[in-house]
Amino acid sequence: LRAESEDGACRVVCFNPRHDLTLARMTVEQIVPVIDTWIAQFEELSSNPARSYVQIFENRGEMMGASNPHPHCQIWASGSWPNEPSTELASQSTYRDRTGGCLLCDYLAIEERSGERVVCANEGFAAVVPFWAVWPFELLLVSRRHFADMTSLRDDEKAALADILRRITTRYDNLFETSFPYTMGFHQRPMDGEEHAEWHFHAH
Repeated sequence: LRAESEDGACRVVCFNPRHDLTLARMTVEQIVPVIDTWIAQFEELSSNPARSYVQIFENRGEMMGASNPHPHCQIWASGSWPNEPSTELASQSTYRDRTGGCLLCDYLAIEERSGERVVCANEGFAAVVPFWAVWPFELLLVSRRHFADMTSLRDDEKAALADILRRITTRYDNLFETSFPYTMGFHQRPMDGEEHAEWHFHAH
């Protein structure tokens, strides 16, 4: 048996001063500053050479472990890579080596041709029920343009991300006519000094 300590940083970002304003009830104009904050935090935390990975995630609702009802997300910067992004990195690297293409670019093209599992989409992003879904109501949010992390978002893509986050969370709330509990995490490239051209920005 082996245990190791983990050096890192943990931060909380409140979405709005209003205690009741979730992403589903915010406007695109209100969500874009949240995205700008995510980008600024990602840039700041990833500039520390002791940090290898930055996780930006939201656990909404008491059922998902959120102890504070004020709409917020958390940001964790760690010295080691979490398990899921490590597995994804290996898969995306293997696919690029084998085909020369991007795993998620090619996967999104398949889903859009089929249309069977596309929940909603706009000019910058698409939300699909992944073929390999293991959770009820699971969604995969994929950028249409290939880039590795939030710092590459153009202004129009920030608005598109805000729009699709609002649309997704509104759909969740409308499903059972209640504030829907969920966990959402953005998966971005590791901060190890490499370009990671194989990595495609997405969220679960």
